[in-house]
Amino acid sequence: MWKRVIAIALGAVLTLCGVPAARAVPAEAVDVPAPSAILMDAATGTVLFEKNANERLAPASVTKVMTLLLVMEALDSGRIGWDDTVTASEAAAGKGGSQVYLEVGEQMSMDEMLKSVVVSSANDCATALAEHVAGSESAFVAMMNERAAQLGLTDTHFVNCTGLDDEPNAAEHLTTAHDLAVMSRELLKHTEIKKYTTIWMDTVRDGQFGLSNTNKLVRFYEGTTGLKTGYTSAAGHCLSATAERDGIELIAVVMHCASSTDRFQSAKALLNYGFANYALVSAQPPEPLPDVAVLLGAQSVLTPVLQETAPILIEKGEQAQVRKTVTLSEEVTAPVAAGQQLGTLTIATDTRTLAEIPIVAPAAIEKLTLWQMAVRLLRRACMGS
Repeated sequence: MWKRVIAIALGAVLTLCGVPAARAVPAEAVDVPAPSAILMDAATGTVLFEKNANERLAPASVTKVMTLLLVMEALDSGRIGWDDTVTASEAAAGKGGSQVYLEVGEQMSMDEMLKSVVVSSANDCATALAEHVAGSESAFVAMMNERAAQLGLTDTHFVNCTGLDDEPNAAEHLTTAHDLAVMSRELLKHTEIKKYTTIWMDTVRDGQFGLSNTNKLVRFYEGTTGLKTGYTSAAGHCLSATAERDGIELIAVVMHCASSTDRFQSAKALLNYGFANYALVSAQPPEPLPDVAVLLGAQSVLTPVLQETAPILIEKGEQAQVRKTVTLSEEVTAPVAAGQQLGTLTIATDTRTLAEIPIVAPAAIEKLTLWQMAVRLLRRACMGS
């Protein structure tokens, strides 16, 4: 029955055979002035570089990566709407630091509120959005901490939605470069945010109030897609910088830098290193997968699919060596379960296996009943006569 025998590790979604597809370099390999830093691939979450990346530090306004993530998730879920008008409370209008100087009761569109937070790091607008999502900033902060826990960010604790450190319990407002990279990766999954994070200069209030992006990489670094700067005297200069070139998007987080120059130099050094040394391999077969015959099934054939399609990060020197091999059964006997393994796509170089991705049935196929078999045989007999 089986024309080819498949050897597949049961339950594996993406097996790396004990060898990471791309390997991180030691901290001394890249000259990074930042005391704490990390470089992560956005597509796979692979850490390519880290330096004191798990040290708990104050994040300043990079806090707003989580604030924006919750706002985007609320928009996606329908909890709030893109056509909403957001009203400034007394608490929002009273926020210090970077702001657009909202007045109590002033209303802005969702679009202008988001633009003000992302481009100019407006604390008043961040608070207004938090209240719009959760009813109060304190309720929103509880959501922030809950979301951090869901992401496994055990070194993160928020006490406000802005990153300001002149508020009660500000000393407890801490996170890490690693955790900020994970938050940034989640935020990048909401592609609408890039409409704002790539703005260099813009206006709100019918052109009456100008905005200039605090992330200077947007103008001066090719491929920049975001994401958020931060500064307080306690936190120093912080940055989550994201950029995309040749299909690969990287996240560079630097914290507690001595100057704004240091943070941008550190982020650029990390991004330059990543783009120079890594590439993505598509987790797609070299040719479309052929149909598989289904014996004694209510459906006579099925078109198999890959169980996992996430790309694989590799070192650039391995690109020319990448080979893809498909092993797939030509037929299967019903019943067939949804997700049943039918084959495997092996992606390898000359020296190592990068991934073994199961090829599976996209849906269940029931076995023919005796009556259905009889009817099918009768039809065939009639057609033959």
